[in-house]
Amino acid sequence: MDERNVRILQAIAELGTGSPDEISEYTDIPKSTVHYRLTKLKESGVVTDDLFDIDLEEFGLEITVITEVIAEYEEQYHEEVGEKLAAIEGVNQVYFTMGDTDFVVIAYLSGREMVHRLISDYEAIDEVVRTSSQFVVETVKDESYPLNDFELDTLVETVADDE
Repeated sequence: MDERNVRILQAIAELGTGSPDEISEYTDIPKSTVHYRLTKLKESGVVTDDLFDIDLEEFGLEITVITEVIAEYEEQYHEEVGEKLAAIEGVNQVYFTMGDTDFVVIAYLSGREMVHRLISDYEAIDEVVRTSSQFVVETVKDESYPLNDFELDTLVETVADDE
């Protein structure tokens, strides 16, 4: 990872597009270089796909549920329980955490029936001891591109290799 790659990735986050033309114009990096580097970033797994972002509320998934999950401790339980949580319909993110909570699970749902089903699905997992769910009342920030949360200088300083 070098400064040019960081600049290209931040441009994608800022512009919301992987268009070499637009990235080149935004970064002043030649279009052919942008195209080549995007190909290399995809091959290395840094860039995983070309996504079209969706406004989940406009789509109809207007309820965000954040759940803390406490599970019975066993060897490798985080993998088994994490996979079971991740397989539940509507679950979008599962994080194995340190501290009082074993997992944080985020789900996007369309209505009360889906929320009820989600909670029932959590309870059906034998290793789950307890859950605590919160409903998001208002989204203050939901950044699809985490690179937008950093200044370019910070990213270059912390992740780019010295040339």
